[in-house]
Amino acid sequence: MSEHYRPSSGPVRLNTAVAHNARVWNYWIGGRDNYEVDQQVGDHVATMFPVIRDVARADREFLGRAVHHLAAERGMRQFLDVGTGLPTLDNTHEIAQRIAPDSRIVYVDNDPVVLVHARSLLTSAPEGATDYIEADVHDPEVVLRGAAATLDLGRPVALLLLGILNFVLDTGRAQEIVRALMSELPSGSCLVLTHPTTDADLGGQGNIEAMRFWNENATPPLTARTRAEVASFFDGLEILEPGLVSCARWRAGSGPAAVVPQFGAVAVKP
Repeated sequence: MSEHYRPSSGPVRLNTAVAHNARVWNYWIGGRDNYEVDQQVGDHVATMFPVIRDVARADREFLGRAVHHLAAERGMRQFLDVGTGLPTLDNTHEIAQRIAPDSRIVYVDNDPVVLVHARSLLTSAPEGATDYIEADVHDPEVVLRGAAATLDLGRPVALLLLGILNFVLDTGRAQEIVRALMSELPSGSCLVLTHPTTDADLGGQGNIEAMRFWNENATPPLTARTRAEVASFFDGLEILEPGLVSCARWRAGSGPAAVVPQFGAVAVKP
């Protein structure tokens, strides 16, 4: 069993005067790790864009289905979850280790609140390993170097980038980050990704004004992208069925699922 927390060199400083994405997202999915400012901004965004709470829940449910599929049906035993956010029910390691207790998971985030709560993530099954590293998605080399202490990067790894590339405002830079991360992972590795969109066919027009308000009143700034831009993150990979779809409809089973303006897909490196 391996459980590690690698703290930053200085003390964690929480800024509770400005709403932060990790805490607002936690508020939207019904968590308690947030402050009044996060609730105020979250409520205002939800007034402007009522579907946002559905987006938050759908994104979390997509995580569960994707990890379950990879662990149960594709035999994936290593997961690198970048931008994991605050812990809640059914974190990546819990889903994977229920299926395969020997699964190894590395969480990556750079948010102070997440750092404070990191130890609550570290409840690995004895047969496996769970690690937490402080790093930024903008520094893929640091992410990979830290992950290599727990994961065998010579064996397939599932790279999870859920709702994180929207904080990389330049699309070219976001593409470079994905390439840099996937280039160091072997054949059979997977990319699991969600991303908000303004595309009308997913009802994303409301994201425009909601994100403008967010960027003026909360941190960090974020952006939405078109289907073509999100699809570009999967260049060179084989996207699994049903393709790039609303994350609420990715392998959602029988019965109609509501469409949310958040793309989701899973792809395999040939």
